[in-house]
Amino acid sequence: MNQKWDERYKNTEFAYGTAPNLFFKEWLPKFKPGSILMPADGEGRNGVFAAQLNWTVTSFDLSTEGQLKALKLAKENNVTLEYNVGDLEELEFEKESFDAIGLIYAHFSAETKSKLHKKLNEYLKPGGLIIFEAFSKSHLHFKKANPKVGGPDAIADLFSKEEIQADFENYEILLLEEEEIILNEGQFHIGKGAVIRFVGRKDMSL
Repeated sequence: MNQKWDERYKNTEFAYGTAPNLFFKEWLPKFKPGSILMPADGEGRNGVFAAQLNWTVTSFDLSTEGQLKALKLAKENNVTLEYNVGDLEELEFEKESFDAIGLIYAHFSAETKSKLHKKLNEYLKPGGLIIFEAFSKSHLHFKKANPKVGGPDAIADLFSKEEIQADFENYEILLLEEEEIILNEGQFHIGKGAVIRFVGRKDMSL
């Protein structure tokens, strides 16, 4: 899998652009900066944006090519990232050590996605925030019509609101919706798609 992403990220051009995801850009500034974990941060566009808002950013992805470009982008914007290369199933972070987690198109396999969401939950402090956007199960129709919009090929790898509620059951839901949007993110997110958007706050009592 890392070979696929190394191939995608090795070009000079940024695969998904250098601007942050619009949903992430809308929601992150609403909250006081702290520490944020950015899984599947790719070439760093969202991690760099968070760092520009004075968040302390820990990013990770499967791709060393993505890491190189993310660190270059951070340097160009006069910010720093801690960027790890590896799979979430193998990486370990301190429990309850992050104030927020940004899950922006962090698609995991159908067999592991709920388990990995539960693992991420352990790294978030009580009262911490999840900001999530990823393709919904309705997206497959759009991808078949326009492969340039991107996303997984299997419906089981896509998300539903019910899955998010189950995976993050101990959260106050600030927003949970399915939306049809127009994506314009680099070369690989172009066109109309369907997404799940979720913002949640972890129960303070946990």
